[in-house]
Amino acid sequence: MLVLTTLFWGGSFVFNKIGFREIPPVTFFFFRFSLATLLMAIICFPRRHRFNRATFVTGIKVGLALGATNLSFVLGVSGTSATRAGFLNNLFVLLIPMLCLLIWRERVDRWTFAGLAGAMAGLWQLARGGVEGFNQGDLLSTLCALFIAMHIITVSKLLRDEDIYLVSLVQFATVATIGGILFMILPAKPFAITAVSGGALAYCAIFPTVICFTLQNTYQRYTTPTKAGLIYTLDPVWSMLGGMLLLGERLTEQEWVGCGLIFAAVVLPLTVKRLRERQLGIGYRAEAAAE
Repeated sequence: MLVLTTLFWGGSFVFNKIGFREIPPVTFFFFRFSLATLLMAIICFPRRHRFNRATFVTGIKVGLALGATNLSFVLGVSGTSATRAGFLNNLFVLLIPMLCLLIWRERVDRWTFAGLAGAMAGLWQLARGGVEGFNQGDLLSTLCALFIAMHIITVSKLLRDEDIYLVSLVQFATVATIGGILFMILPAKPFAITAVSGGALAYCAIFPTVICFTLQNTYQRYTTPTKAGLIYTLDPVWSMLGGMLLLGERLTEQEWVGCGLIFAAVVLPLTVKRLRERQLGIGYRAEAAAE
């Protein structure tokens, strides 16, 4: 199920690019989460009696983090290729332990630092290899990785006994509200919702938003964070394949090297941690297995 979520997430890079051909990024962002909020509201209707103040407050907090994540995502993807954005977004795996080190003084092993060094080398190769160098879209995609890490940490620190579905509803509504405010205050840009852009919008609202959050929250608890992190490194692989097959994207030799270095930088520390877990016999979370 987690592999399936990476396929849907990887596809979102491609379908956002397709949707941006007729719908401006911020408008697409607003419509996507408005539709996702409507769909989640329908799903949550039978659970409405569980809604309380704690769920509302938590949903707003994680929604603000998700809003920053997805706003930087659409602006980043609109300014660079789906392939480059996919690999740059995946840097969140390395940024999570670094943020935990800075905020909570949690220990970071040498393999994570080695991964960061490899990621920096990969970013340098991307900057040298692209036609426009390391452009604004690349910068925003890298910033998006930071916001992804912050969103994941926020969820892990704030979620306790709240209903996951209702929290997701509130966070989607929060993101939609942010998008609505930006839609109203920014200069109006023409857009058209045709079969193509409408299909891309529907895909992004349903699969990488409603379905992926449900699958992730349901199934990630049955495995270790390290194993889940390894699975999530498939995201840029799908975005690269989709970009090449559907968008006709091609990478220069230096861009291949840069993406490869970033991918290796993410996978290396996770693989070492996973091997240690296997030596200790850790495969599933005990509390989830007990259920």
